[in-house]
Amino acid sequence: MTQNNTIKFRKAEISDKDIIWEIIQQSIERRRIDGSTQWQNGYPNEQTVETDIAKNFGFVLTVNDEIAVYVALIFNDEPAYSTIDGAWLTNGEFVVIHRVAVSEKFAGQGLAKKLFDVIEDYVRSQNVHSIKVDTNYDNTAMLKILESKGYTYCGEVLLQSGMRKAYEKVLM
Repeated sequence: MTQNNTIKFRKAEISDKDIIWEIIQQSIERRRIDGSTQWQNGYPNEQTVETDIAKNFGFVLTVNDEIAVYVALIFNDEPAYSTIDGAWLTNGEFVVIHRVAVSEKFAGQGLAKKLFDVIEDYVRSQNVHSIKVDTNYDNTAMLKILESKGYTYCGEVLLQSGMRKAYEKVLM
């Protein structure tokens, strides 16, 4: 990626749905090829994307106005997180990161890491100081990002798809 690319973070719009769904399908396939069981059971699906957008959870990172990364950000609402085998770092307001998906066209360019930086800035701008996220044990790419971005392993949470590693980062 060249230096003069314009990277923007914005809410997803319903007109973005088809490209977002395409990006998620690419990520589902990438997980499968990597040997991960994450996202291999029909979730997330096209309805998930529609719901995210309708509830204002969906966000995109664009490069020169082209959607490169999709993410769902959910404020203070992840029922699965109320029970953790371990302990969260904080008990106050938080944002949950779900459904990070990078377009094949932009894969390997560091945009997932960039996304986490942008999310931190956005969350701070909303006066929230905790980000929580979970991932599969075998999603090595996401585990590496969480480690590199200073997330703390807090324990395990049970989601519909099974036990997940749960992380939190407290923003100062």
